[in-house]
Amino acid sequence: MKKLLLAVALLVVTIASAQKGSMLLGGNVGFTSEKIDDLKTENFEFSPKVGYQFADKWTAGVEGSIMTLKTTGFEKSEKYTIGGFLRYATPLSELFSVYADLGAGYQNTSLNNAKGMYASLTPALFINMKRGFGLNFSIGGLRYDNLDGKNDPRQERIGFDFGKTFNIGISKNFGL
Repeated sequence: MKKLLLAVALLVVTIASAQKGSMLLGGNVGFTSEKIDDLKTENFEFSPKVGYQFADKWTAGVEGSIMTLKTTGFEKSEKYTIGGFLRYATPLSELFSVYADLGAGYQNTSLNNAKGMYASLTPALFINMKRGFGLNFSIGGLRYDNLDGKNDPRQERIGFDFGKTFNIGISKNFGL
């Protein structure tokens, strides 16, 4: 009887797909490369997330990212972020869902030890491959950056790069 209950519990946990009371574990990987004459720039970013779905369609959690930027002839720089996010997701079918992540937090760059805040809004598509495990696709969004370095003037940026970038990620919802 205990084995049957354990098997049923494992089945329920495995089948869980973005339901109230589930945990979300996921992340994105992004890469951009640009070459203008002899100047080449490469940017790589890894952004993990952990969240809890507290209501139908709503998830809140913690996000972070590690980014490296290499430009020929310049020093390699790194950027780290840590913050929170709020996600609203709407299923289109059992296979597809669309969602939007609103994130905000702290950021730090190795270039002049600049520190500041960020905020972002990213629409994306989730493809449910099997039992809550799936692929995330985003093609940009809206972002605000605020950085203040030791020897540099304060920087503020607002970027709208919808359609200019492409990120692929994976995520898995675990039922609790």
